[in-house]
Formats: sequence, structure tokens, C-alpha cells
Amino acid sequence: MSLRDRIATPAGKRRTVRTIFATIADRYDFITVLLSYGQDRRWKRRLIDLASPRPGARALDLATGTGDIAFALAAHGARVVGLDITLRMIELARDKVAPRTLGFLVGDMLALPFPSASFDIVTTGYGLRNVADLVAAIDEIHRVLTPGGQLLSLDFNRPSNRVVRSAYLAYLTVVGAALGWVLHRNTDTYRYIPASIRQYPGAAAVARLFEARGFAGVRCYPVLGGLMTIHHAIRT
Repeated sequence: MSLRDRIATPAGKRRTVRTIFATIADRYDFITVLLSYGQDRRWKRRLIDLASPRPGARALDLATGTGDIAFALAAHGARVVGLDITLRMIELARDKVAPRTLGFLVGDMLALPFPSASFDIVTTGYGLRNVADLVAAIDEIHRVLTPGGQLLSLDFNRPSNRVVRSAYLAYLTVVGAALGWVLHRNTDTYRYIPASIRQYPGAAAVARLFEARGFAGVRCYPVLGGLMTIHHAIRT
């Protein structure tokens, strides 16, 4: 079965994502730097600047990976939980020296283990594109945010221009296949990225979803010439 077919259904995408991220966890930091041309940390700093977390703010970082955004939030004085579905990612995050205001746990974005209105800020880096049910994930984020709470998401965009989109996805497919073979002897490992972008609605459509699911003041901040996007939205 092709990669495209494997992620065509919610159940298939869930299985594929879990397998891929368990495979790449130990090289995750290296790959994010490589595929972002070294700009990943700068984009995440911009996300944190937009959030402007105050000391004592309650923050949740979803798809936390090895914890970059979670650590940055904690450095601003927020009380942070980093959540990821991949156990190995959480193990790597916990191996870093963390302040007392930061904790990590394994969990699913589609069934967050927190009461309603638990957080002032929810962040996610490269998370929403990977969920099996985007609307359900947005609803869960809305549920755990306090009224007036902030959602910030950094992710790949799906360019609306057909020529740009075709060139972008072709580039990611070739580079992803090469990296997957060199690092894991599996060309599909990083070809998942362009495959997931093909399924993704794109920044403008995701912004409309936020508005339809109870968020206001939704803003899209293009980065890398619009190939990536930071979304910022307020829970009503």
C-alpha cells in the first residue's frame, strides 16, 4: 500500500504517524534544523513573542517533540505541560534539564487528559497537520483553553499557487526520500511530510476552521516566503 493510501483514512494516518515519529525521534532535532534551513528556532521564538506569556500563565505545548517550545514558554515564567503521542519524544524531552514549572507526558491531542478551561495558552509546532481529525483536535484545544486564551500553531503551509505548490512538494519529496534512505533505510519516512501537506487544507482554510470552531481574532503570519505559517487565535 502506498504512503498516500496509508494516510487517506483517520485510522491509517494515526497508525502511520505513530510509527514514523517513533522511528525519527532520536534524529528529530537534527531533521527540524535541516529541513528549516536552520530557521526553526527563530520561527519558534517568533511564536513565543506573539504569545507574550506572563509569569505564572498556564501553558500547554502539543506535539511537543523534544520540548523546544515548552522550554521557551517556561523560560518566560509560564507553568507548562508538554504533551506528545510518541513516548520516545517525551523521554528525550525529560532528559533535558527542565525547571520545576515544566512537565512532560504522553497523550493524544484528540483526547486531552485535562479539565475544560485548564490553560491560558496552547501552542503546537508541526502538530495540527499530523492529527487524524483536524476539527476534533481544534475542538479539544478550544475546550481546554480559558475564555480569552491563546492558540498558536507553527506548521508547513500548502501554497495556493499551483506552480509553487508543485515545485515545493516535489522538492520535499526528493529530499525526504534521500534523507529517509540515508538515515533509516526507508524512503517513506520523510516523504510523509509532502504527503501530509497534500492532505492539509492550507493556512487560510485552517484559519477559517478556527473561526468556525469558536476562535476569534485569527491571524496568519507567513514565514519562509509563505511556505510555513504561524497561526494566532483567541478562544471566545
